[in-house]
Amino acid sequence: MHSTADAEPTTSPQLSQSLQARHISMISIGGMIGAGLFVGSSAAIAATGPAIVLSFLLAGGLIVFVMRMLAEMAVTLPGIRSFTEFTRAGLGDGAGFVVGWLYWYFWIIVVPVEAIAGAAIIHDWLPQFEPWVIGVTLMAVMTVVNLMSAKSYGEFEFWFASIKVAAILVFIVLAASFVLGYTSPAGPTWANLTAHGGFMPYGVKSVLAGVITVFFSLTGAEITMIAAAESAQPSRAVAQMGNAVIARILVFYVASIFLIVAAVPWTEVQSGHSPFALVLAQMNFGWVELAMKIVILTAVLSCLNSAFYVCSRVMFMLAAHRDAPQSLVTLNARGVPVRSVMLGTLAGMLGIYAQQVSPTRVFAFLVNASGALIVFIYIAIALSQIRLRSQRERTGGIAPPILMWGFPWLSYAVIGALLAVLVAMARTEAHAEEFWISLLTLGGVIGAYLVVSRLREPR
Repeated sequence: MHSTADAEPTTSPQLSQSLQARHISMISIGGMIGAGLFVGSSAAIAATGPAIVLSFLLAGGLIVFVMRMLAEMAVTLPGIRSFTEFTRAGLGDGAGFVVGWLYWYFWIIVVPVEAIAGAAIIHDWLPQFEPWVIGVTLMAVMTVVNLMSAKSYGEFEFWFASIKVAAILVFIVLAASFVLGYTSPAGPTWANLTAHGGFMPYGVKSVLAGVITVFFSLTGAEITMIAAAESAQPSRAVAQMGNAVIARILVFYVASIFLIVAAVPWTEVQSGHSPFALVLAQMNFGWVELAMKIVILTAVLSCLNSAFYVCSRVMFMLAAHRDAPQSLVTLNARGVPVRSVMLGTLAGMLGIYAQQVSPTRVFAFLVNASGALIVFIYIAIALSQIRLRSQRERTGGIAPPILMWGFPWLSYAVIGALLAVLVAMARTEAHAEEFWISLLTLGGVIGAYLVVSRLREPR
């Protein structure tokens, strides 16, 4: 078992501490609200019906438990300044290497994906520019933002996340008024929950299958664990995030999706089209298409910004532990790991190029290769929490102010549920390819660790 000292490098440059509480709060919200909610939820609704609300509750519960585990470890080991490093403390250097690189890969793929998605939206407004030109421009802008300082990233994310939050809250108020019959010409619309094949038209199996799709829409809350390292009080920031994540999932996801399936017949929701726009159109808001495109673009740019930030900080931590080239540890005068940021830029540009020359092969392979990685990472986090908690209790350590509920059985149940998600992916035609390619990626990273551990010199 590794101690806290073992988990952190003894000497390394220190990141800045310029992020404020309001930045951390909005980063945690922004990490959970992306195009997956505004557009991606349409596929889940179309495949499941009104019972998709239960899928969101189940998937949201898993995310809440994982965040609780992270919060416990963060206040127990305040010296660890990146959540990927909890696995190093709990499971050893090999786990730290594997989880760090898997998480970096997961987000480095997000960079070109979001740049391409944003370019497609802007191209509709500016058709004279090629989508790849717009994508490269977006990459350049985000590179500049992330090179300036952590505070620049925090300010950018604060305002973009604020727009997303405001849009959802306005939607909830308008949709609730419509569903309750205050603004609906035909009165309350609750009948939509059961009128078109019932609340669960495809049975319980569809609800469980829906958890797979929904689960990936909810990931991103753990970004706070990365950003908190650049705040004055990281443990406090993480504790506050852990306590707030439940309310945020319930309000932003469950409430909004419930109102969607209550406001309009779920059979009218088309995969790939925003269900939020559908509901607003039902309420005769003529500006809905433009408004939703602006909100979706905001969500995409927010996610692109966060992906840049996360990739650079995770790579910085990997380099600090000698799991990546030492040159990536170098910081500029503003405490920014410039080379790690530029590495993300290079990878993003290559992703855009791959999509341009081979949109159905190379880039599709890269995206599928990241499909199940977040589940592997969450399982490693849960195993680390169990081991660290067990060690502390055996040695009579003082209990931290935040603890995982129902230990150890609930922690084991979370691992079982995450394994069930992987099994469901492997057995579901729409997700099987993602699972197997992700498994191949995991094997490749493990193999890389075995090679690196043999080649590098002892400390």
